[in-house]
Amino acid sequence: MATKIYLVAAARPNFMKVAPLWHAFAELPELFAPVLIHTGQHYDKNMSDVFLQDLGLPAPHVHLGVGAGTHAEQTGGVMIEFEKVCLAERPDLVLVVGDVNSTLAAAITAKKLWIPVGHVEAGLRSRDWEMPEEINRIVTDSISDLLFTPSPDADENLRHEGVPAAKIHRVGNIMIDTLVHSIEKARDRAVFERFGLAPGSYCLVTLHRPANVDDPASLDRLFAGMDELEIPIVFPVHPRTRKVMETAGLADRYGGEGSRLHLTEPLGYYDFLNLTMHARFVLTDSGGIQEETTFLGVPCLTLRTTTERPITITQGTNELVTLDDLPDQAARIVKGEGKQGSVPDLWDGRTAGRIVAVLREYFGPAQGV
Repeated sequence: MATKIYLVAAARPNFMKVAPLWHAFAELPELFAPVLIHTGQHYDKNMSDVFLQDLGLPAPHVHLGVGAGTHAEQTGGVMIEFEKVCLAERPDLVLVVGDVNSTLAAAITAKKLWIPVGHVEAGLRSRDWEMPEEINRIVTDSISDLLFTPSPDADENLRHEGVPAAKIHRVGNIMIDTLVHSIEKARDRAVFERFGLAPGSYCLVTLHRPANVDDPASLDRLFAGMDELEIPIVFPVHPRTRKVMETAGLADRYGGEGSRLHLTEPLGYYDFLNLTMHARFVLTDSGGIQEETTFLGVPCLTLRTTTERPITITQGTNELVTLDDLPDQAARIVKGEGKQGSVPDLWDGRTAGRIVAVLREYFGPAQGV
């Protein structure tokens, strides 16, 4: 009998991590029966449904419909609804990805039902306890049975936390699987032409973390700083950021006629990838984009004081930046002095296959292999 695996996705980056796994499992129907669970943590159509289409994923088998709310509301809502699904048709494994509230909630729920848990993108640490994601990562890793890591630093973090070596499997970066298989579809879309721009002539911005966007005064200062950069900026605005902009009246002050700041709605995966690969540099507070720019060789400035992906700094094209540093850092990159990097080991588009190999061994006796 095929091993039933619940693949849990919630937020936009989750779909990029789930897609390669879904396709890898689908190629082995005699061994695996994947079930796609969408918690609904991101409820905006452009933040989830478009990605399902771009990545070739089916409509979710189950949609928990949790939606927005506080951290406690989201976590509790997912636990309540996901428990019902697990009890109705018990899976053999719950596979969670990333570090959002749904990741933590699904892992705890499964573990309390004695269902094995696998965590894809395990072992990442920022050492910043003010980030809710750091708490999600640590708790999820502490109760997972299989920890699939993207880099040596993640392995080391888990070992230092006392995780048995037998649970740790370095498989590479699952995000890069999706990127590798999407590059050709995205390369020639020329999305930058919508804004009257040319390749290499603009900065791509994506910001959504509370520390950067939740306080209207801080967001106003951030927009003022971006508006002064001597390069056009394309900014697909996250719904969270858009809401603060509208409440504070910032939407009418920035991005108007004559501004170098081009504000747009969230984009599909291929369109966003096209803008990323042709940008002069990227300004972000996202974790996954630090990885994508490293693979693509595009300079990246991360508007944070820490990163849970240090390999993107030590080996990749990423640098941490403050708002005060931003003008000088941007000017340096515009002059052609952006950071050069290299692609980390196992970031090769074959991570999903390595995860499947681990699971075949883990479930081998039950599958008769």
